Amino acid sequence: MVDWVASTLVAVLVFGYQWFGATAGEQGWVGAAPLLVFLLEASFLTTLLGGSFGQLALRVVVARVDGGPVNLLQALLRTFLILLVIPPLVFDRDRRGLHDLAVKTVTLRR
Repeated sequence: MVDWVASTLVAVLVFGYQWFGATAGEQGWVGAAPLLVFLLEASFLTTLLGGSFGQLALRVVVARVDGGPVNLLQALLRTFLILLVIPPLVFDRDRRGLHDLAVKTVTLRR
């Protein structure tokens, strides 16, 4: 939720507020701006700092299971899978979603 609000605010700052209350037909490609902002923000911050803005604010970190750093390709794939909605809702007994299982990552509290 924190990431979604932050991504929406950034999208409004970059693209203006006119599209915010518009219908899908009126928005065009700009309607997907918060998703694009989230994809970029979460991927780059996960690579550089270990988590998205919301995760870092809530003291959660994303780490690889083998202990190495999460690279940009893994972070992009993980974030894209989150945007598909279903992968985070399907998880194993350790509560790791399909997005984490696909890139061999785990979320941990700091």
